[in-house]
Amino acid sequence: MTTHRLAGFLSVEASAQRIRRYRYVEERVMRMLGGWIALTPELTAKLLLGRHVWDCAQHADLWGKRLLELRSPAQQSEAPGPEFARVVDEIESAEAFHETPERLAGVYRVLKPCLLAAYERHLVESNPIYESPTRRVLERCIEEERRHIVAGRTVLGHLATTPVLAARVDRRASELTALLEATSGIAGDGSVALVRPEELHGVANIGQDLVGLEKPAGRWPIPAELEAAVEAYGSAILAGDASAVDRLWLPAAGPTSPEAFRGLGDTPTAVAVVACAKIGSYWMVKQRVTTGEGRLVLQSRWVFAGHEWRIAEVEVVRREPVD
Repeated sequence: MTTHRLAGFLSVEASAQRIRRYRYVEERVMRMLGGWIALTPELTAKLLLGRHVWDCAQHADLWGKRLLELRSPAQQSEAPGPEFARVVDEIESAEAFHETPERLAGVYRVLKPCLLAAYERHLVESNPIYESPTRRVLERCIEEERRHIVAGRTVLGHLATTPVLAARVDRRASELTALLEATSGIAGDGSVALVRPEELHGVANIGQDLVGLEKPAGRWPIPAELEAAVEAYGSAILAGDASAVDRLWLPAAGPTSPEAFRGLGDTPTAVAVVACAKIGSYWMVKQRVTTGEGRLVLQSRWVFAGHEWRIAEVEVVRREPVD
């Protein structure tokens, strides 16, 4: 005889809804980390994000397949509520290159600890007999989320070594935690908990997530002359100075200022570099332009011609509506 219940604590329909919410969080984190890789100059953090993108994608896929077993459409996600979705949006908004500490704080001190707490609670409440397929997915996710959090906090602690950086991390984590506590939680029942650091003692194998640890970058690692040219380009866009843009353009490239201003619409109010990369002999630079109508990201290709950096190509690679 067994004292176990012959049914789970959730109905089949409620289980499917809970899993769609888990998949939503894993999918959002996967997309978030993937988008941040190009925006993050610190190699340790960049590689950490790359490794965890893969794990989160695997978690989302496992939950998506489990839905089909619960007689629900496979690979579907459901936000735990609009307030929770807005918290995730706020976490994702830390896109400036110098905001690596804020990015890591949002994921590894707030969102993943909340997800891990939801997973562990579900595992405790689930029926070992009736819900063994769900428990197997939970056990894998719990093991990997615990490792993620410890590895992420390790990198975060190494990068935030000054009082100013530590204060930024603490402030970001506190603000996001307060926002999260105002939601109904991942389960939608008002329960919001975060796994505490002391509950993660004994987590092993985080070495696979880490490389040598370096200090946070204070500026984009690009040549000083190129940095000055990019700043001049941003200032010209901000001022609407077509002639200044023309002077930066590579003569053989063809279109000049019209291409730089295409699609901007309303007058720009801010221009900021959000990513850069050296590819062969040229550099790709992304700049986010804010206007009254929203935001867009311009990607420009820079080449060294003669004795100065010139623009060879510009395109709009992303548009965002105004908040």
